[in-house]
Amino acid sequence: MSTPPTETPEQLFARANRCLREGRAAEGIEAYERLLALRPALPDCWYNLAYLQRCDRRFEDALASYRRALDHGVRQPEAVHVNRAAILSEHLERGADAEAELRAALAINPGFVVAWLNLGNLYEDWGDREQARVAYERALRLAPASGRALARLATIDAFDGKAAAWVPRLRETLAVPGLPPEDAAEIGFALGHALDAVGAYDEAFAAFAAANDASRRSMPPTAERYDRAAQERLIDELIRVFPLPVRADPRSGGRAPVFVCGMFRSGSTLAEQILGRHSGVTVGGELEFVPALVRQRLQPYPASLVTASPRLIQSLRDAYLADLDVVHPGAGLVTDKRPDNFLHVGLIKAMFPDARIVHTRRRPLDNILSVYFLHFDHSVSYGLDLGDIAHWYGQYRRLMRHWKSLYPDDIHDFDYDDAVLDPRPTIERLLDFCGLDWEEACLATHATRNPVRTASVWQVRQPLHQRSSGRWRNYADRLGDLPARFRDI
Repeated sequence: MSTPPTETPEQLFARANRCLREGRAAEGIEAYERLLALRPALPDCWYNLAYLQRCDRRFEDALASYRRALDHGVRQPEAVHVNRAAILSEHLERGADAEAELRAALAINPGFVVAWLNLGNLYEDWGDREQARVAYERALRLAPASGRALARLATIDAFDGKAAAWVPRLRETLAVPGLPPEDAAEIGFALGHALDAVGAYDEAFAAFAAANDASRRSMPPTAERYDRAAQERLIDELIRVFPLPVRADPRSGGRAPVFVCGMFRSGSTLAEQILGRHSGVTVGGELEFVPALVRQRLQPYPASLVTASPRLIQSLRDAYLADLDVVHPGAGLVTDKRPDNFLHVGLIKAMFPDARIVHTRRRPLDNILSVYFLHFDHSVSYGLDLGDIAHWYGQYRRLMRHWKSLYPDDIHDFDYDDAVLDPRPTIERLLDFCGLDWEEACLATHATRNPVRTASVWQVRQPLHQRSSGRWRNYADRLGDLPARFRDI
């Protein structure tokens, strides 16, 4: 049997770049690693390798490869520091290291707007208003029409009771000819929230509608549009496949996180932060571990699970826990607050038979409007249209009814509206469900000591209030038949 010919560096370079273009991460990593073993002084190849390793969720390897790119004199090193900061903050919970990387980027290029924006975002995660303002104001001086900087400054000030002052400036910027749609979307959502805060509801709704339209126009041609029929087929298939006929060995239990899930904007951040104030709980945030397992190892999903073996389920569980140990080594009870994990409750219960599921919910019309009023990235394809959001909501409720029929004792409804109306009994029930003793600190619902990386970054740091309960009534005449459709839910 003949030995296959060894690839030359030129052939490895061509194959690696082809894999990069085509999104074939594993093969691209292999090709770049072989190339760089032969020709290590190629900074752009180290950069591309780091990008693919990040796509493949090999975060420590990506950090090392970005460092090699810097060591070999990569062009625009400030961008490499920003990429390292994103990995450190978003995936590895190393906020101080992320801040250091952003400061390194700005030491190289003080005019690097992206680094200032990311630094402002990092300070927002930490609840540091003043430092966030400084970063965003610096970005705005460098790029006066920056939608992100304007929107974030307006949002911070809105929570300090200064929303009205921003309305003229946001409107003026939106009127600038040739404003890119991505900036128009950022500014439009900020304008909608400012108008909502001052009670100008008709104008607010018009601003949100225009912002969603701008977001739609900013979508790349390859972005997926929401497909209602496809979503219905997915829910049908999940109901058909689960309960799964095989499970991980229950004797290997323990260490199961508390999974907090439901609709976006349904109170999941509040529920997690309440739990995170307990001395026995570590806040995990919106972990991507379950969706990554689905995407990388379980396609086509969920059909691939019909023939799943106990060994496969156990390997998935082990992979999840290995990822958890990287981010939170030695932690006890950890929360995994990924709202759309409601799609994967069956898989979660297969991997962790003793897992507790906290299902967050709120009044349907408030929830639907809150999604419509938020600037999601384009992966939330249903979020740009009220009808699509209502459709997604209906499918979500259909699936949750199924999960509750299968695991009635393992799913707890945490009701946002109950929590803001009468916090103590709601929190007591939540802690009891999670097997936790009462701690008074859990009632101090605005004293958040943990980073918050969601749109609720400022809401969750305020004392509980009922202003968002029943908010839909301010927009009732704009909702068509939705109030009648969701009256009994």
